[in-house]
Amino acid sequence: MMEVPIRCTGTAVVLLKEVENQYRVLLVKRAEAVLKDVWCYIGGAIEEGETATEAAYREVKEETGISDISLYSANTFDKIYSIEGNYIYIAPVFVGFVASDQGVTLNEEHSEYRWLSFQEAVDTVSLPGNDEVLSFIEKHFVKQEAPRYLKVGD
Repeated sequence: MMEVPIRCTGTAVVLLKEVENQYRVLLVKRAEAVLKDVWCYIGGAIEEGETATEAAYREVKEETGISDISLYSANTFDKIYSIEGNYIYIAPVFVGFVASDQGVTLNEEHSEYRWLSFQEAVDTVSLPGNDEVLSFIEKHFVKQEAPRYLKVGD
């Protein structure tokens, strides 16, 4: 019997900030060859010796310049089946709350960014499944208080 392997080699982070009493979601547009022009949230590889949490902090800083975030495990996952590699890729998703005046400095991986309402973000994300992750986060981290037991650190 042949099995399809599962690989967890990356992490994803949905950044949120409150603007005029409404949470906005940061989406970035990919500029590199892989997934070029795809709108998504922050994500990237877990490097040797890193935990998924450490990778989440590092990827946010590298891709947006943001280092001051209140990070939570979203308790959900990005899931993608690789047709070419015949494996299932799964990545833990984190939620990062940032200050409302927080600026963004993109690196070369992205060409532009937008802070969008949840509905705009759900309508904009390109990868199937990202919309479900955003709806999940809105339900569990915005419409109700973020669960303290999922907070990273503190």
